[in-house]
Amino acid sequence: MSVSTHDQSADLDAAIEQTGYYPAVVRSGVAAAVAGESVVSFLVQHEPTIDRDEVRRHITVVVLTPSRLILCHTDEHAPDDLLPQPYTATSTEAVKLSQVKSVVVNRMVANPAEITSTVPAPAEAVLTIGWGGINRVDLEPATCSDPQCEADHGYTGVVASDDFSLRVSSAADGQNAVDRLLEFAASLSAATQVD
Repeated sequence: MSVSTHDQSADLDAAIEQTGYYPAVVRSGVAAAVAGESVVSFLVQHEPTIDRDEVRRHITVVVLTPSRLILCHTDEHAPDDLLPQPYTATSTEAVKLSQVKSVVVNRMVANPAEITSTVPAPAEAVLTIGWGGINRVDLEPATCSDPQCEADHGYTGVVASDDFSLRVSSAADGQNAVDRLLEFAASLSAATQVD
């Protein structure tokens, strides 16, 4: 699969603007992290959450450039001891494509027995990207096959790279959001292929 060389910067700006979530602030954070590179592909996910009796907003922007994966998160905050007015906090991370170790896509297809097209439209998709920045260790006591054994067999576990994960569903976000996530995942997978 070839990666598109068409610069999608204008499309990214339009997608950020469409969310209506402090577009100038979000665009500024993204532009600083992209640092003039062309935009190969992108995802914009606006995620409002309810915190007791307040609605707090969060936006995630993921950008694929020819050489890097850019993640930008902007959160909305109520006045607090830090600032007496409402404010946003934006964090960005840039990862070299050569550092991306895994691109995992989970697709959930409703009523699979009824699917007749060659490319079913998933009702939900989850994209997980790992580059080794955050590793999760899941441990549990090790056992043996002898049900009468009372020996201590230590622990067994799994180390999983879980740096970034994003879930979208057609019910909550629309089918276009699911399709966009899958397109981005395909572009990222193509860009991280080993030659």
